[in-house]
Amino acid sequence: MSSKHYPDGILLGRAMVPGFDHPRIVTVRDGQLIDITRKGFATVRDIAESADAAAYVADAEGTSLGSVEAAMANSVAPAIGAAGPRLLSPIDLQAIKASGVTFVVSLLERVIEEQARGDKSRAEALRGEILTLIGTDLSELVPGSGTAMKVKAALIEKGVWSQYLEVGIGPDAEIFTKGQPMSSVGYGGEVGLHPVSSWNNPEPEVALLVTSAGMIIGATLGNDVNLRDVEGRSALLLGKAKDNNASASLGPFIRLFDDQFTLETVKQSEIALKVEGEDGFVLEGHSSMSQISRTPESLVAATVGEHHQYPDGLVLYLGTMFAPVKDRDGSGKGFTHKLGDVVSISTPELGTLTNRVNLSTKCPPWTYGASHLLRDLARADLL
Repeated sequence: MSSKHYPDGILLGRAMVPGFDHPRIVTVRDGQLIDITRKGFATVRDIAESADAAAYVADAEGTSLGSVEAAMANSVAPAIGAAGPRLLSPIDLQAIKASGVTFVVSLLERVIEEQARGDKSRAEALRGEILTLIGTDLSELVPGSGTAMKVKAALIEKGVWSQYLEVGIGPDAEIFTKGQPMSSVGYGGEVGLHPVSSWNNPEPEVALLVTSAGMIIGATLGNDVNLRDVEGRSALLLGKAKDNNASASLGPFIRLFDDQFTLETVKQSEIALKVEGEDGFVLEGHSSMSQISRTPESLVAATVGEHHQYPDGLVLYLGTMFAPVKDRDGSGKGFTHKLGDVVSISTPELGTLTNRVNLSTKCPPWTYGASHLLRDLARADLL
């Protein structure tokens, strides 16, 4: 991957630009950030819902706002708002949805580790029993299949069944609301942890841009910030664990599908994660989209269709196979965030999404919603 933080391709995003009250719609050409805002196409939602979003963005006339790298630098504290444009989350009116437990490989390994309770010989024996049942390639285990149901029965018999295994290998995917429209943060913004949490982690993911008709037209990177202790207390606390101020980040841009970048490209992406703490701690890991157990198409179909409509479209986090376990503050204590951590999620196809960790109560409050956007666009005669 090159040293730049954004990919090539047809890119779509949003930026705050000095002199304007409302976000501007932008793309990237020859290293320049280009303002392509115009009447009727003043939201990402309107462009996504057009006949051919990629063709529109590729051909739209625009005005240069300076270099992309300058805008990205201006999006990171303490430079935020100092001068020039700064990037925002690349979506606006779309619903923010997420899918969970979509990688059987990491799910079953976590179950094995939990049941083994640190006893390596027991872990190997348990792994051997499961592999004998399902074969040597866990990625071949199709959720909801007959083989998966045999695994379910065997695990129930062993007393290790849980709600996570149900959605991991059962017939129904876990789809939840990650955040409200307009609530996500973008490149350089702070991501928030609820103050009650003392065990939490980043979740590096690909997120798909989906139209109201259920068409997948692009992708971006996302951090599905997760409170492990809150969700672990009860699955009914999922909302508290997942939907807090600044708990969803997306960016730096949406890359729209074209001849060089397709859903098949996404399915083969390798997602890298790096966490750098002010205490000198460094955590690195990766997530391979080729190991996903439910296809992106099936996850989208479980989200939008005759059973549920999204008239402004949606963005869907696809889940992660990465579960951080590196000890941070001593042997056996595992990983949790500290304030000031810098989280970078990257892949050559989508660039790099970087955010700094803070408490959700200390991140800039979310005050600019859909009603504010629409009023500002109406005043600017852009609707």
